[in-house]
Amino acid sequence: MATETRLGGDLPVVDAETAAAGIGTEDTLLTSGFGRAGYPKALPLALAASDREFSLTVVSGGSVGDEIDTTLVEAGAVARRYPYQATASARDAVNDGSVAFHDRHISRLGDEVALGYLGGRNRENTEDGVGSGNGDGTRGETVAVVEAVAVGAGWLVPTTSVGHTPSYVQAADRIVVELNRTQPVELEALHDVYNRALPPNRGTIPLSTPGGRIGSPRVPFDPDKLEAVVETDRPDSPYEFRTPTAVDDGIAENLAGFLAGELDRNPVFADAVNLQFGVGSLGNALMSSFADVAFGDRDVAYFGEVIQDGLLDMLDDGVLDSASAASLALSAEGQERLFGDIERYAEQVVVRNADVSNSPALIDRFGVLAVNSALEVDVYGNANSTHLSGTHVANGIGGSGDFSRHSALGVLALGSTARDGAISRVVPMVPHVDHTEHDLDVVVTEQGVADLRGLAPRERARELVEQCAHPDYRGPLEAYLDRANEGGGHIPHDLEEAAAWYTR
Repeated sequence: MATETRLGGDLPVVDAETAAAGIGTEDTLLTSGFGRAGYPKALPLALAASDREFSLTVVSGGSVGDEIDTTLVEAGAVARRYPYQATASARDAVNDGSVAFHDRHISRLGDEVALGYLGGRNRENTEDGVGSGNGDGTRGETVAVVEAVAVGAGWLVPTTSVGHTPSYVQAADRIVVELNRTQPVELEALHDVYNRALPPNRGTIPLSTPGGRIGSPRVPFDPDKLEAVVETDRPDSPYEFRTPTAVDDGIAENLAGFLAGELDRNPVFADAVNLQFGVGSLGNALMSSFADVAFGDRDVAYFGEVIQDGLLDMLDDGVLDSASAASLALSAEGQERLFGDIERYAEQVVVRNADVSNSPALIDRFGVLAVNSALEVDVYGNANSTHLSGTHVANGIGGSGDFSRHSALGVLALGSTARDGAISRVVPMVPHVDHTEHDLDVVVTEQGVADLRGLAPRERARELVEQCAHPDYRGPLEAYLDRANEGGGHIPHDLEEAAAWYTR
Protein backbone atom coordinates (compact mmCIF):
# COMPACT_ATOMS: atom_id res chain seq x y z
CA MET A 1 0.00 0.00 0.00
CA ALA A 2 1.10 3.57 -0.53
CA THR A 3 0.76 4.25 3.19
CA GLU A 4 0.27 2.35 6.41
CA THR A 5 -3.33 3.61 6.63
CA ARG A 6 -5.69 0.80 7.57
CA LEU A 7 -8.85 2.88 7.97
CA GLY A 8 -9.62 5.00 4.92
CA GLY A 9 -12.14 7.68 5.81
CA ASP A 10 -14.90 8.21 8.35
CA LEU A 11 -16.12 4.64 8.91
CA PRO A 12 -18.59 3.13 11.44
CA VAL A 13 -16.04 1.64 13.85
CA VAL A 14 -17.72 -0.24 16.71
CA ASP A 15 -16.83 -3.04 19.10
CA ALA A 16 -17.72 -6.66 18.37
CA GLU A 17 -20.62 -6.72 20.81
CA THR A 18 -22.25 -3.71 19.15
CA ALA A 19 -21.84 -5.30 15.72
CA ALA A 20 -23.28 -8.57 17.02
CA ALA A 21 -26.36 -6.75 18.30
CA GLY A 22 -27.14 -5.82 14.69
CA ILE A 23 -27.24 -9.45 13.53
CA GLY A 24 -30.73 -10.92 13.24
CA THR A 25 -31.34 -14.20 15.02
CA GLU A 26 -31.91 -16.03 11.73
CA ASP A 27 -29.65 -14.10 9.41
CA THR A 28 -27.32 -15.69 6.88
CA LEU A 29 -23.64 -14.92 7.51
CA LEU A 30 -21.39 -14.97 4.45
CA THR A 31 -17.96 -15.22 6.01
CA SER A 32 -14.54 -14.81 4.52
CA GLY A 33 -12.04 -17.57 5.15
CA PHE A 34 -10.48 -20.39 3.19
CA GLY A 35 -8.16 -23.09 4.52
CA ARG A 36 -8.44 -21.74 8.10
CA ALA A 37 -7.05 -18.43 6.87
CA GLY A 38 -8.54 -14.96 6.62
CA TYR A 39 -11.79 -15.67 8.49
CA PRO A 40 -13.63 -13.34 10.94
CA LYS A 41 -12.99 -14.01 14.62
CA ALA A 42 -14.31 -11.26 16.91
CA LEU A 43 -17.91 -11.15 15.67
CA PRO A 44 -18.48 -14.95 15.83
CA LEU A 45 -17.15 -14.98 19.40
CA ALA A 46 -19.43 -12.07 20.34
CA LEU A 47 -22.42 -13.85 18.81
CA ALA A 48 -21.56 -17.03 20.73
CA ALA A 49 -21.36 -15.05 23.99
CA SER A 50 -24.67 -13.29 23.41
CA ASP A 51 -27.70 -14.25 25.49
CA ARG A 52 -29.89 -14.29 22.38
CA GLU A 53 -30.95 -17.55 20.74
CA PHE A 54 -29.61 -17.68 17.21
CA SER A 55 -30.49 -19.96 14.31
CA LEU A 56 -27.91 -18.74 11.82
CA THR A 57 -26.97 -19.95 8.38
CA VAL A 58 -23.18 -19.78 7.95
CA VAL A 59 -21.63 -19.82 4.48
CA SER A 60 -17.84 -19.68 4.28
CA GLY A 61 -15.49 -20.10 1.35
CA GLY A 62 -13.79 -23.17 2.80
CA SER A 63 -12.61 -24.25 6.23
CA VAL A 64 -12.48 -21.63 8.99
CA GLY A 65 -11.15 -21.58 12.55
CA ASP A 66 -12.52 -22.62 15.92
CA GLU A 67 -14.20 -19.26 16.53
CA ILE A 68 -16.88 -20.23 13.99
CA ASP A 69 -16.89 -24.00 13.69
CA THR A 70 -16.32 -24.77 17.37
CA THR A 71 -17.36 -21.90 19.66
CA LEU A 72 -20.29 -20.64 17.60
CA VAL A 73 -21.48 -24.17 16.86
CA GLU A 74 -21.20 -25.28 20.49
CA ALA A 75 -23.24 -22.21 21.50
CA GLY A 76 -26.09 -23.67 19.45
CA ALA A 77 -26.13 -20.60 17.20
CA VAL A 78 -25.65 -22.35 13.84
CA ALA A 79 -28.64 -24.02 12.21
CA ARG A 80 -27.29 -24.47 8.68
CA ARG A 81 -23.76 -24.68 7.27
CA TYR A 82 -22.26 -24.45 3.78
CA PRO A 83 -19.98 -25.69 2.10
CA TYR A 84 -17.23 -27.16 4.29
CA GLN A 85 -16.34 -27.71 7.93
CA ALA A 86 -13.25 -29.07 9.60
CA THR A 87 -13.63 -29.25 13.38
CA ALA A 88 -14.80 -32.03 15.66
CA SER A 89 -17.64 -29.89 17.03
CA ALA A 90 -18.98 -29.04 13.58
CA ARG A 91 -18.69 -32.67 12.42
CA ASP A 92 -20.54 -33.92 15.48
CA ALA A 93 -23.32 -31.37 15.02
CA VAL A 94 -23.69 -32.25 11.33
CA ASN A 95 -23.67 -35.99 11.96
CA ASP A 96 -26.23 -35.84 14.78
CA GLY A 97 -28.50 -33.66 12.64
CA SER A 98 -28.46 -30.53 14.81
CA VAL A 99 -26.76 -28.56 12.02
CA ALA A 100 -28.05 -28.92 8.45
CA PHE A 101 -25.01 -29.23 6.21
CA HIS A 102 -24.83 -29.08 2.42
CA ASP A 103 -21.54 -29.87 0.71
CA ARG A 104 -20.79 -27.85 -2.44
CA HIS A 105 -18.13 -27.55 -5.14
CA ILE A 106 -16.00 -24.46 -4.50
CA SER A 107 -16.00 -23.14 -8.07
CA ARG A 108 -19.79 -22.64 -8.11
CA LEU A 109 -20.30 -21.36 -4.58
CA GLY A 110 -20.07 -17.62 -5.30
CA ASP A 111 -22.68 -17.91 -8.06
CA GLU A 112 -24.95 -20.02 -5.87
CA VAL A 113 -24.88 -17.37 -3.15
CA ALA A 114 -25.46 -14.54 -5.63
CA LEU A 115 -28.40 -16.39 -7.19
CA GLY A 116 -30.00 -17.10 -3.81
CA TYR A 117 -29.61 -20.87 -3.96
CA LEU A 118 -28.15 -21.06 -0.43
CA GLY A 119 -29.26 -19.70 2.89
CA GLY A 120 -33.00 -19.43 2.38
CA ARG A 121 -33.16 -16.24 0.27
CA ASN A 122 -35.51 -17.91 -2.21
CA ARG A 123 -37.48 -19.91 0.35
CA GLU A 124 -41.00 -19.24 1.47
CA ASN A 125 -41.17 -17.86 5.01
CA THR A 126 -42.53 -21.03 6.62
CA GLU A 127 -42.32 -22.12 10.23
CA ASP A 128 -39.89 -24.95 9.43
CA GLY A 129 -37.76 -22.99 6.92
CA VAL A 130 -34.34 -23.03 8.56
CA GLY A 131 -32.55 -19.72 8.14
CA SER A 132 -35.53 -18.02 6.45
CA GLY A 133 -36.85 -15.67 9.11
CA ASN A 134 -36.12 -13.75 12.29
CA GLY A 135 -38.87 -15.29 14.41
CA ASP A 136 -41.11 -12.25 13.98
CA GLY A 137 -42.49 -12.95 10.52
CA THR A 138 -39.63 -11.20 8.71
CA ARG A 139 -37.08 -12.87 6.48
CA GLY A 140 -33.52 -12.97 7.75
CA GLU A 141 -31.04 -10.78 5.92
CA THR A 142 -27.72 -11.76 4.40
CA VAL A 143 -24.69 -10.25 6.11
CA ALA A 144 -21.15 -10.50 4.73
CA VAL A 145 -18.70 -10.75 7.65
CA VAL A 146 -15.23 -10.50 6.20
CA GLU A 147 -11.69 -9.91 7.43
CA ALA A 148 -9.41 -7.22 6.02
CA VAL A 149 -6.04 -5.56 6.61
CA ALA A 150 -7.43 -2.25 5.38
CA VAL A 151 -10.86 -0.83 4.61
CA GLY A 152 -12.25 2.36 3.14
CA ALA A 153 -15.49 3.72 1.72
CA GLY A 154 -16.34 1.09 -0.87
CA TRP A 155 -13.19 -1.05 -0.74
CA LEU A 156 -11.29 -3.49 1.44
CA VAL A 157 -8.02 -5.38 1.27
CA PRO A 158 -8.35 -9.05 2.35
CA THR A 159 -5.96 -10.70 4.80
CA THR A 160 -4.60 -14.22 4.23
CA SER A 161 -7.35 -15.39 1.91
CA VAL A 162 -9.45 -13.86 -0.84
CA GLY A 163 -11.71 -16.89 -1.27
CA HIS A 164 -15.28 -15.88 -2.06
CA THR A 165 -15.10 -12.47 -0.36
CA PRO A 166 -15.68 -10.54 -3.64
CA SER A 167 -18.85 -12.52 -4.37
CA TYR A 168 -20.09 -12.32 -0.80
CA VAL A 169 -19.85 -8.54 -0.37
CA GLN A 170 -21.67 -8.09 -3.68
CA ALA A 171 -24.48 -10.48 -2.70
CA ALA A 172 -24.94 -9.31 0.90
CA ASP A 173 -27.62 -6.96 2.19
CA ARG A 174 -25.17 -5.61 4.78
CA ILE A 175 -21.42 -5.83 5.41
CA VAL A 176 -19.38 -6.09 8.60
CA VAL A 177 -15.61 -5.81 8.20
CA GLU A 178 -13.19 -7.11 10.79
CA LEU A 179 -10.00 -5.04 10.55
CA ASN A 180 -7.24 -7.37 11.74
CA ARG A 181 -4.14 -5.50 12.89
CA THR A 182 -2.06 -8.67 13.40
CA GLN A 183 -1.88 -9.19 9.64
CA PRO A 184 0.62 -7.08 7.63
CA VAL A 185 -0.85 -4.50 5.27
CA GLU A 186 1.75 -5.63 2.74
CA LEU A 187 -0.50 -8.62 1.99
CA GLU A 188 -2.12 -6.30 -0.53
CA ALA A 189 0.81 -6.99 -2.85
CA LEU A 190 -0.24 -10.65 -3.18
CA HIS A 191 -3.91 -10.16 -4.04
CA ASP A 192 -5.44 -10.20 -7.52
CA VAL A 193 -9.21 -9.70 -7.34
CA TYR A 194 -11.13 -10.15 -10.57
CA ASN A 195 -14.89 -9.66 -10.38
CA ARG A 196 -17.00 -11.68 -12.79
CA ALA A 197 -20.49 -11.02 -14.10
CA LEU A 198 -23.20 -13.62 -13.65
CA PRO A 199 -24.18 -15.86 -16.59
CA PRO A 200 -25.21 -15.34 -19.34
CA ASN A 201 -23.23 -12.08 -19.39
CA ARG A 202 -19.98 -13.67 -18.23
CA GLY A 203 -16.98 -13.21 -20.47
CA THR A 204 -13.77 -15.17 -20.74
CA ILE A 205 -11.32 -14.81 -17.85
CA PRO A 206 -8.36 -13.00 -19.49
CA LEU A 207 -5.65 -14.97 -17.69
CA SER A 208 -3.01 -16.43 -20.00
CA THR A 209 -0.54 -17.81 -17.43
CA PRO A 210 -1.07 -19.23 -13.92
CA GLY A 211 1.04 -16.50 -12.32
CA GLY A 212 -0.42 -13.58 -14.27
CA ARG A 213 -2.43 -10.72 -12.81
CA ILE A 214 -5.70 -9.42 -14.24
CA GLY A 215 -7.41 -7.60 -11.40
CA SER A 216 -7.01 -5.34 -8.39
CA PRO A 217 -5.56 -5.90 -4.90
CA ARG A 218 -8.77 -4.48 -3.44
CA VAL A 219 -12.30 -5.86 -3.16
CA PRO A 220 -14.91 -3.24 -4.13
CA PHE A 221 -18.34 -3.02 -2.52
CA ASP A 222 -21.32 -0.68 -2.25
CA PRO A 223 -20.34 1.75 0.56
CA ASP A 224 -23.98 2.05 1.62
CA LYS A 225 -23.88 -1.62 2.70
CA LEU A 226 -21.10 -1.10 5.26
CA GLU A 227 -22.74 -1.43 8.65
CA ALA A 228 -19.75 -1.81 10.96
CA VAL A 229 -15.98 -2.05 11.18
CA VAL A 230 -14.67 -4.08 14.10
CA GLU A 231 -10.99 -3.81 14.96
CA THR A 232 -9.28 -6.98 16.17
CA ASP A 233 -5.81 -8.32 16.86
CA ARG A 234 -6.65 -12.02 16.91
CA PRO A 235 -4.43 -14.05 14.51
CA ASP A 236 -5.45 -16.95 12.27
CA SER A 237 -5.35 -20.43 13.70
CA PRO A 238 -2.24 -21.67 11.88
CA TYR A 239 -2.41 -24.86 9.86
CA GLU A 240 -0.75 -27.84 11.50
CA PHE A 241 0.94 -30.35 9.20
CA ARG A 242 1.82 -33.75 10.59
CA THR A 243 5.27 -35.20 10.07
CA PRO A 244 5.33 -37.26 6.84
CA THR A 245 4.98 -40.97 7.48
CA ALA A 246 6.63 -43.90 5.71
CA VAL A 247 3.38 -44.30 3.76
CA ASP A 248 3.50 -40.63 2.70
CA ASP A 249 7.08 -41.11 1.55
CA GLY A 250 6.11 -44.22 -0.42
CA ILE A 251 3.25 -42.40 -2.16
CA ALA A 252 5.56 -39.48 -2.94
CA GLU A 253 8.20 -41.76 -4.43
CA ASN A 254 5.68 -43.56 -6.64
CA LEU A 255 4.08 -40.29 -7.72
CA ALA A 256 7.44 -38.76 -8.66
CA GLY A 257 8.41 -41.87 -10.62
CA PHE A 258 5.12 -41.84 -12.51
CA LEU A 259 5.43 -38.14 -13.31
CA ALA A 260 8.97 -38.54 -14.62
CA GLY A 261 7.67 -40.99 -17.22
CA GLU A 262 4.57 -38.93 -17.96
CA LEU A 263 6.67 -35.88 -18.85
CA ASP A 264 8.34 -37.89 -21.61
CA ARG A 265 5.15 -39.28 -23.17
CA ASN A 266 2.39 -36.69 -22.63
CA PRO A 267 2.41 -33.72 -25.04
CA VAL A 268 0.32 -31.64 -22.60
CA PHE A 269 3.43 -31.34 -20.43
CA ALA A 270 5.98 -30.83 -23.21
CA ASP A 271 6.49 -27.12 -22.49
CA ALA A 272 4.85 -26.45 -19.14
CA VAL A 273 3.70 -28.32 -16.03
CA ASN A 274 0.96 -26.68 -13.97
CA LEU A 275 0.35 -28.50 -10.70
CA GLN A 276 -2.39 -28.66 -8.10
CA PHE A 277 -2.33 -30.51 -4.76
CA GLY A 278 -5.19 -31.16 -2.38
CA VAL A 279 -5.29 -29.40 0.97
CA GLY A 280 -3.70 -31.13 3.96
CA SER A 281 -0.71 -32.95 5.31
CA LEU A 282 -0.49 -35.52 2.51
CA GLY A 283 -0.66 -32.88 -0.20
CA ASN A 284 1.95 -30.82 1.60
CA ALA A 285 4.21 -33.88 1.94
CA LEU A 286 3.83 -34.82 -1.74
CA MET A 287 5.16 -31.46 -2.84
CA SER A 288 8.63 -32.42 -1.64
CA SER A 289 8.70 -35.32 -4.09
CA PHE A 290 8.79 -32.94 -7.02
CA ALA A 291 12.15 -31.48 -6.03
CA ASP A 292 13.83 -34.49 -7.62
CA VAL A 293 11.78 -34.52 -10.84
CA ALA A 294 13.76 -33.43 -13.90
CA PHE A 295 11.50 -30.76 -15.40
CA GLY A 296 14.20 -29.60 -17.81
CA ASP A 297 13.47 -26.22 -19.35
CA ARG A 298 9.71 -26.50 -18.82
CA ASP A 299 7.80 -23.72 -17.07
CA VAL A 300 6.54 -25.13 -13.76
CA ALA A 301 3.76 -23.42 -11.83
CA TYR A 302 1.16 -24.13 -9.19
CA PHE A 303 -2.49 -23.33 -9.95
CA GLY A 304 -4.72 -24.49 -7.11
CA GLU A 305 -6.82 -23.62 -4.08
CA VAL A 306 -4.34 -23.05 -1.28
CA ILE A 307 -0.68 -22.24 -0.82
CA GLN A 308 0.90 -24.47 1.83
CA ASP A 309 4.36 -24.60 3.34
CA GLY A 310 5.57 -27.12 0.78
CA LEU A 311 4.93 -24.61 -2.01
CA LEU A 312 7.14 -22.04 -0.28
CA ASP A 313 9.87 -24.70 -0.30
CA MET A 314 9.33 -25.30 -4.02
CA LEU A 315 9.50 -21.56 -4.72
CA ASP A 316 12.65 -21.13 -2.64
CA ASP A 317 14.29 -24.16 -4.27
CA GLY A 318 13.59 -22.78 -7.74
CA VAL A 319 11.27 -25.65 -8.70
CA LEU A 320 8.28 -23.34 -9.23
CA ASP A 321 8.10 -20.20 -11.32
CA SER A 322 4.87 -19.06 -9.64
CA ALA A 323 2.10 -20.14 -7.27
CA SER A 324 -1.52 -19.04 -7.61
CA ALA A 325 -4.33 -19.88 -5.15
CA ALA A 326 -7.26 -18.50 -3.16
CA SER A 327 -5.66 -18.72 0.28
CA LEU A 328 -2.46 -18.90 2.31
CA ALA A 329 -3.04 -22.04 4.41
CA LEU A 330 0.29 -21.94 6.21
CA SER A 331 1.70 -23.21 9.47
CA ALA A 332 2.88 -20.69 12.08
CA GLU A 333 6.40 -21.11 10.72
CA GLY A 334 5.15 -20.69 7.16
CA GLN A 335 3.29 -17.50 8.03
CA GLU A 336 6.36 -16.05 9.70
CA ARG A 337 8.43 -16.96 6.68
CA LEU A 338 6.07 -15.36 4.18
CA PHE A 339 5.25 -12.28 6.29
CA GLY A 340 8.96 -11.65 6.79
CA ASP A 341 9.64 -11.47 3.06
CA ILE A 342 6.34 -10.51 1.41
CA GLU A 343 7.92 -8.23 -1.16
CA ARG A 344 10.03 -11.06 -2.58
CA TYR A 345 7.22 -13.62 -2.49
CA ALA A 346 4.85 -11.16 -4.18
CA GLU A 347 6.91 -11.53 -7.35
CA GLN A 348 5.77 -15.16 -7.61
CA VAL A 349 2.71 -15.62 -5.35
CA VAL A 350 -0.82 -14.58 -6.37
CA VAL A 351 -3.89 -14.89 -4.12
CA ARG A 352 -7.16 -14.83 -6.09
CA ASN A 353 -10.89 -15.10 -5.62
CA ALA A 354 -11.99 -18.74 -5.56
CA ASP A 355 -14.19 -18.59 -8.66
CA VAL A 356 -10.97 -17.83 -10.57
CA SER A 357 -8.60 -20.16 -8.71
CA ASN A 358 -11.06 -23.04 -9.17
CA SER A 359 -12.43 -22.06 -12.56
CA PRO A 360 -13.04 -25.18 -14.71
CA ALA A 361 -12.17 -23.13 -17.81
CA LEU A 362 -8.75 -22.16 -16.41
CA ILE A 363 -8.02 -25.65 -15.09
CA ASP A 364 -8.66 -26.88 -18.63
CA ARG A 365 -6.78 -23.99 -20.27
CA PHE A 366 -3.64 -24.56 -18.23
CA GLY A 367 -3.72 -28.36 -18.56
CA VAL A 368 -3.45 -28.77 -14.80
CA LEU A 369 -1.98 -31.95 -13.34
CA ALA A 370 -4.22 -32.37 -10.30
CA VAL A 371 -3.29 -34.50 -7.29
CA ASN A 372 -6.00 -35.01 -4.67
CA SER A 373 -6.73 -37.52 -1.94
CA ALA A 374 -9.76 -39.40 -0.61
CA LEU A 375 -10.90 -41.63 2.21
CA GLU A 376 -11.14 -44.65 -0.11
CA VAL A 377 -11.42 -45.77 -3.70
CA ASP A 378 -13.25 -48.76 -5.09
CA VAL A 379 -11.94 -51.30 -7.57
CA TYR A 380 -13.59 -49.51 -10.49
CA GLY A 381 -12.13 -46.09 -9.71
CA ASN A 382 -14.95 -44.34 -7.84
CA ALA A 383 -13.72 -42.32 -4.84
CA ASN A 384 -15.27 -41.34 -1.53
CA SER A 385 -13.53 -38.29 -0.10
CA THR A 386 -16.07 -37.09 2.46
CA HIS A 387 -18.13 -39.73 4.30
CA LEU A 388 -16.86 -42.41 6.68
CA SER A 389 -18.68 -45.67 5.92
CA GLY A 390 -20.78 -43.61 3.55
CA THR A 391 -22.74 -42.01 6.38
CA HIS A 392 -20.66 -39.77 8.67
CA VAL A 393 -19.22 -36.66 7.07
CA ALA A 394 -15.55 -35.92 7.67
CA ASN A 395 -14.93 -32.49 6.12
CA GLY A 396 -16.26 -31.77 2.65
CA ILE A 397 -15.47 -32.11 -1.03
CA GLY A 398 -13.86 -28.67 -1.26
CA GLY A 399 -12.32 -28.07 -4.66
CA SER A 400 -11.23 -31.61 -5.38
CA GLY A 401 -14.14 -32.13 -7.75
CA ASP A 402 -13.32 -28.94 -9.66
CA PHE A 403 -9.78 -30.11 -10.31
CA SER A 404 -10.29 -33.86 -10.73
CA ARG A 405 -12.96 -33.48 -13.37
CA HIS A 406 -11.47 -30.64 -15.39
CA SER A 407 -7.74 -31.33 -15.20
CA ALA A 408 -5.61 -32.69 -18.03
CA LEU A 409 -4.58 -35.48 -15.68
CA GLY A 410 -6.47 -36.33 -12.49
CA VAL A 411 -4.45 -38.25 -9.91
CA LEU A 412 -5.83 -39.75 -6.70
CA ALA A 413 -3.19 -40.28 -4.00
CA LEU A 414 -3.94 -42.16 -0.78
CA GLY A 415 -2.55 -44.80 1.54
CA SER A 416 -3.61 -48.36 0.83
CA THR A 417 -4.85 -48.90 4.41
CA ALA A 418 -6.13 -46.96 7.43
CA ARG A 419 -6.08 -47.50 11.19
CA ASP A 420 -2.69 -49.19 11.22
CA GLY A 421 -3.69 -51.64 8.51
CA ALA A 422 -7.05 -52.63 10.02
CA ILE A 423 -9.00 -51.16 7.09
CA SER A 424 -8.34 -51.37 3.37
CA ARG A 425 -8.77 -48.10 1.51
CA VAL A 426 -9.20 -50.01 -1.74
CA VAL A 427 -12.68 -51.52 -1.46
CA PRO A 428 -15.17 -53.40 -3.66
CA MET A 429 -17.69 -50.53 -3.78
CA VAL A 430 -17.53 -47.15 -2.08
CA PRO A 431 -20.72 -46.43 -0.11
CA HIS A 432 -20.62 -42.74 -1.05
CA VAL A 433 -19.31 -41.36 -4.36
CA ASP A 434 -17.70 -37.91 -4.62
CA HIS A 435 -15.60 -38.58 -7.73
CA THR A 436 -16.83 -41.08 -10.28
CA GLU A 437 -14.75 -43.47 -12.37
CA HIS A 438 -15.02 -40.84 -15.13
CA ASP A 439 -13.15 -38.22 -13.10
CA LEU A 440 -9.96 -40.06 -12.18
CA ASP A 441 -7.11 -41.09 -14.46
CA VAL A 442 -4.46 -42.46 -12.11
CA VAL A 443 -4.46 -43.87 -8.57
CA VAL A 444 -1.28 -43.84 -6.48
CA THR A 445 -0.67 -45.56 -3.14
CA GLU A 446 2.54 -46.51 -1.36
CA GLN A 447 2.13 -49.90 -3.07
CA GLY A 448 2.26 -48.63 -6.64
CA VAL A 449 0.56 -46.76 -9.48
CA ALA A 450 -2.59 -47.77 -11.38
CA ASP A 451 -2.95 -45.95 -14.68
CA LEU A 452 -6.65 -46.34 -15.50
CA ARG A 453 -6.78 -44.37 -18.72
CA GLY A 454 -8.51 -46.23 -21.54
CA LEU A 455 -9.30 -49.32 -19.47
CA ALA A 456 -12.68 -51.03 -19.34
CA PRO A 457 -14.17 -51.56 -15.86
CA ARG A 458 -12.95 -55.15 -15.41
CA GLU A 459 -9.46 -54.11 -16.56
CA ARG A 460 -9.49 -51.14 -14.16
CA ALA A 461 -10.43 -53.39 -11.30
CA ARG A 462 -7.54 -55.81 -11.85
CA GLU A 463 -5.08 -52.95 -12.31
CA LEU A 464 -6.17 -51.19 -9.14
CA VAL A 465 -6.05 -54.31 -7.00
CA GLU A 466 -2.71 -55.52 -8.37
CA GLN A 467 -0.95 -52.17 -8.24
CA CYS A 468 -2.49 -50.22 -5.36
CA ALA A 469 -4.09 -52.56 -2.80
CA HIS A 470 -2.14 -53.60 0.28
CA PRO A 471 -0.88 -57.23 0.06
CA ASP A 472 -3.02 -58.17 3.08
CA TYR A 473 -6.16 -57.26 1.13
CA ARG A 474 -5.13 -58.13 -2.41
CA GLY A 475 -6.26 -61.74 -2.09
CA PRO A 476 -9.73 -60.93 -0.68
CA LEU A 477 -10.24 -58.26 -3.35
CA GLU A 478 -9.25 -60.65 -6.14
CA ALA A 479 -11.62 -63.25 -4.70
CA TYR A 480 -14.35 -60.62 -4.64
CA LEU A 481 -13.80 -59.83 -8.31
CA ASP A 482 -13.93 -63.52 -9.22
CA ARG A 483 -17.31 -63.92 -7.48
CA ALA A 484 -18.63 -60.68 -8.96
CA ASN A 485 -17.62 -61.67 -12.48
CA GLU A 486 -19.68 -64.84 -12.19
CA GLY A 487 -22.77 -62.65 -12.18
CA GLY A 488 -21.70 -60.85 -15.34
CA GLY A 489 -22.42 -57.27 -16.27
CA HIS A 490 -20.37 -54.35 -17.51
CA ILE A 491 -19.43 -53.45 -13.93
CA PRO A 492 -19.76 -56.73 -12.02
CA HIS A 493 -20.61 -56.58 -8.32
CA ASP A 494 -21.60 -58.91 -5.52
CA LEU A 495 -23.73 -56.37 -3.68
CA GLU A 496 -24.13 -58.44 -0.53
CA GLU A 497 -20.40 -58.97 -0.20
CA ALA A 498 -19.62 -55.33 -1.07
CA ALA A 499 -21.84 -54.19 1.81
CA ALA A 500 -20.27 -56.76 4.12
CA TRP A 501 -16.91 -54.97 3.88
CA TYR A 502 -18.59 -52.23 5.98
CA THR A 503 -21.00 -54.22 8.11
CA ARG A 504 -18.36 -56.71 9.30
